Amino acid sequence: MAENYASEINRRRTFAIISHPDAGKTTLTEKFLLYGGAINLAGSVKGKATARHAVSDWMEIEKERGISVTSSVLQFEYDGFCINILDTPGHQDFSEDTYRTLMAADSAVMVIDASKGVEAQTRKLFKVCVMRKIPIFTFINKMDRDANDTFELLDEIEKELGIATCPVNWPIGSGKGFKGVYDREKNSVFLYSDTEKGTKEGETTAVSLDDSEKLISIIGEEAYGKLTDEIELLDGASAEFNLEEVRSGDLTPVFFGSALTNFGVEDFLQHFLQMTTTPLARKADVGMIDPVENEFSAFVFKIQANMNKAHRDRVAFMRICSGKFDASMEVRHVQGDKVMRLSQPQQIMADERKILNEAYAGDIIGVFDPGIFSIGDTLCMPKQKIQYEGIPTFAPEHFARVRQVDTMKRKQFIKGVTQIAQEGAIQIFQEFNTGLEEVIVGVVGVLQFDVLKYRLNNEYNVEIRLEPLPYEHIRWIENKDIDMKKLTGTSDMKKIQDLKGNPLLLFVNSWSVGMTLERNEGLILSEFGRN
Repeated sequence: MAENYASEINRRRTFAIISHPDAGKTTLTEKFLLYGGAINLAGSVKGKATARHAVSDWMEIEKERGISVTSSVLQFEYDGFCINILDTPGHQDFSEDTYRTLMAADSAVMVIDASKGVEAQTRKLFKVCVMRKIPIFTFINKMDRDANDTFELLDEIEKELGIATCPVNWPIGSGKGFKGVYDREKNSVFLYSDTEKGTKEGETTAVSLDDSEKLISIIGEEAYGKLTDEIELLDGASAEFNLEEVRSGDLTPVFFGSALTNFGVEDFLQHFLQMTTTPLARKADVGMIDPVENEFSAFVFKIQANMNKAHRDRVAFMRICSGKFDASMEVRHVQGDKVMRLSQPQQIMADERKILNEAYAGDIIGVFDPGIFSIGDTLCMPKQKIQYEGIPTFAPEHFARVRQVDTMKRKQFIKGVTQIAQEGAIQIFQEFNTGLEEVIVGVVGVLQFDVLKYRLNNEYNVEIRLEPLPYEHIRWIENKDIDMKKLTGTSDMKKIQDLKGNPLLLFVNSWSVGMTLERNEGLILSEFGRN
């Protein structure tokens, strides 16, 4: 049985694209889709040059602000491969969504702006990749603008991110002086020509490095001399290419180019597809689950409500980890212990959908969620009962009390905050033992408060007021038998509970955390919750 779908699984490549905002991630994603024939004309990321918006940004607030706040899933075919791209939010206030998305990817493409180098958000996201030990491929973008020194860029990646670099190609100049790139493996220079921005056409001329006369006549003696000096330096200083080290996340292959003008994008895509892996085995409570040897299994990594305004629906996104999914089959929802058919299985291309009959390990599918799925849930065949590892919940760093302006809209308010919380964008808590009278919202980044306000107003017709709270630290209580009434803390400690009734503590400062532990012998506090 496995033989029938082994070839389908092995041609899948599932990766996430991560970057600091404005490094050109969405543009690069669009160009991949252009090469795959999935779209015919690239849109403008911020909707300025044309009326089109980036295909991977679909929520209204994203279009207004020109930022990605949710992760989109895009699938396309290229050169015999079936490619699943997980586009992630670039803004650090949405790093938790990015973390969950990386749980569903087998590798990551890190986009760096050549004039800015490693930025704050890149560091944070990179640490997530290191935690997961996933292979990282680096695309240094915007070479058609003035860039930092190339050796300094590589040095910065190595120092800041703690990973060895191996340039696969090497840029010749930058900005107005950008002539092209030297391909180290082919020993050839690929010459740059400014292509029309929305299309993939554009001529790439290759000249062997050994043909010095021809090269000098095209790029000039100075650029040629600098290039040969840098190649000599590079051969002595950079790490040797080692595919095993790339796949274990210890070495990042580096590529240079310009996503806006398409230069170097297809070359990067071709190299990347050869270097990255087929869908990887995943860890479950019964051991590692091989994608080909096992029947269907999947886990939910994202829930998104109201993707379609007309239907007010909820979609649960799941990564298929093993086997083949068939729309007519029954599956077991492990956490709910129910055997069911998945309703309206679909493939999502930004806000466009296509109903699916089948999908394979490595694919990402969306299914209608009547409110039963949670992030981290496992699905498998009815006779099995495997469970994938849960996805950790980031500790919120900002808290606010939330009240609806119109008290008559209590029902919509509770429904709205609960549904948005189930997506994982915010976490909601209540005062201990008071029910949902007092709603406290916790977020990783303050921009999420704006998104909450916007979405409640837009999708649930509820206006809210946010009252910031002084708390900065939250701790989950690991002790199952704790008596919350007898727990003694500091004056700035607040007892709360989550939607599942789990007790938690809020603190204004870290000193209070230590004091509370001292005053309650045997108390175990954790910085992470589990979905």
